[in-house]
Amino acid sequence: MDRSKFQHLPRATSRPVKCPYEGTTLLHISQFNKGSGFPIEERTTFNLHGLLPPNIQTLDEQVQRAYQQYSSRTDDLAKNTFMASMKAQNAVLYYKLLQTHLKEMFSVIYTPTEGDAIQNYSRLFRKPEGCFLDINNQDRIEESLSNFGNADDIDYIVVSDGEEILGIGDQGVGAILISVAKLVITTLCAGIHPSRQLPVVLDCGTDNENLLTDGLYLGLRQHRVRGQEYDDFVEKFVNAARQRFPRAYIHFEDFGLHNARRLLDKYQSQIPCFNDDIQGTGCVTLAAMLAALHVNQVKLEDVRVVIFGSGTAGTGIADQIADTIATETQKSKTDSSKQIWCLDKIGLLVKSLAKQLTSAQAPFAREDQEWRKEERKDLLSVIHHVEPHVLIGTSTKPGAFTEEIVREMAKHVERPIIFPLSNPTRLHEAQPQDLYDWTEGRALVATGSPFAPVEYCGRSYDIAECNNSTCFPGVGLGAVLSQSRLVSKEMLVAAVKALKARSPALNDSSRPLLPDVEDVREISVDIAAAVIQCAVQEGLAQEKGIPIDDGELKEWIRAQMWEATYRPLVRAEHMHSARW
Repeated sequence: MDRSKFQHLPRATSRPVKCPYEGTTLLHISQFNKGSGFPIEERTTFNLHGLLPPNIQTLDEQVQRAYQQYSSRTDDLAKNTFMASMKAQNAVLYYKLLQTHLKEMFSVIYTPTEGDAIQNYSRLFRKPEGCFLDINNQDRIEESLSNFGNADDIDYIVVSDGEEILGIGDQGVGAILISVAKLVITTLCAGIHPSRQLPVVLDCGTDNENLLTDGLYLGLRQHRVRGQEYDDFVEKFVNAARQRFPRAYIHFEDFGLHNARRLLDKYQSQIPCFNDDIQGTGCVTLAAMLAALHVNQVKLEDVRVVIFGSGTAGTGIADQIADTIATETQKSKTDSSKQIWCLDKIGLLVKSLAKQLTSAQAPFAREDQEWRKEERKDLLSVIHHVEPHVLIGTSTKPGAFTEEIVREMAKHVERPIIFPLSNPTRLHEAQPQDLYDWTEGRALVATGSPFAPVEYCGRSYDIAECNNSTCFPGVGLGAVLSQSRLVSKEMLVAAVKALKARSPALNDSSRPLLPDVEDVREISVDIAAAVIQCAVQEGLAQEKGIPIDDGELKEWIRAQMWEATYRPLVRAEHMHSARW
């Protein structure tokens, strides 16, 4: 289909780019700089002669050189720093290099290496990126946001307060890098325009004593502010962001356990927002689970799920499973929740523990009379009692899925579905090889980090990774393009079903339960289309002229996805917008 029919759209990527800069100024602006790639006519138009070597190179040639430079770095943190520097110099080259070597570089620009970069943020700091808001200057929020454009300039905001970052805890102002990294992924995986994004950190202080005593620390040197002042700060940010950028989608990232669910519950009925730690993790895990249920032919209304670890991720997964059971089987949310057993540090969640449970845990608390006290503390006893089809780990307790536990589970179900999801790899509840060995090759496995293929009885099995990046970018793309007023539960279920449909295991049970991240851009098109169609059906979509035909809708989506290519530059007198 000819995408040129959509070139009139504001985000269409087939038109030349208007540029108001020239000379050395142009070369220092990442979104316009082409380095040695400027053609002769642009060197003339923008007064670049004498500022660049004479040989004009293609983008592919630049990628080749950049990759050699990247490969010469001695460790992953140095490679991460190199990539950050490249991003600040030439955005197109940065994204093209990443796309060309996505599998290799993903763990460097995101988890786990981005965690190291965040921990060292104040020591590696060179150039600020994003919006820094602090709780002691709440009257400056609107002024600060105004530095990033006008009403139509921002599509996607990622905001973090840095309390629980990537399994490394409270990182204070360094959280700006997780906001930056998430937005890089939305561009890589779903074509969200990099100049139409805004990373934000809400600096409320930090309880990390190492940061508070570090003479180079760049954030507020005070313990975290909590309570009403914190809530007022978040609300002022949300209101100011919605007023300044009324079309923007807000993505909450790495908030603390006691704030993440509470803030999502507050704002999801008011604005288009999303929490990846809760909803993204829930969606991608559910997609893997649905694919596994297809393989072992267990119906959704019959599935029994045990979740070991009931923090933000665990309860997010539980909530997404319950929502999907309710949506797909017409059961009530209460009845759907009864198919899920959640454990945490206090053991099985039961109603008598009400005062110790978070608002996210409470819906999954079981009746006390169902259990003897000695059975509640022990995962093995719960497995024996429940006989689950699915065991999910989000506990950060390494080795928690012991051989005895796994073999007990495998006694009762033909194809045990086991997902050790805790990150990083050293915190996984079990190793995939052990799961295959302990179940005689019957286990259906997905993990939270990448693992090498395992061998069993002379056959190699690829291990699916529950990588949120296969899901949340597509959800965001669909919400942005449809201009949905909210992100509904039904929209998330639609996203899950679109991701599940891409599972290689649907056609071959020995294949992974989830698709590879290398295929993620087309996966994001499928997810965005499903989300948009659901938003239209629910009356939430505000964008006009959304195509009805599925094929045309996907071309409409692709036409608005940014690509890492050098588009022609044309002179502009003024910069009216951040679009490119």
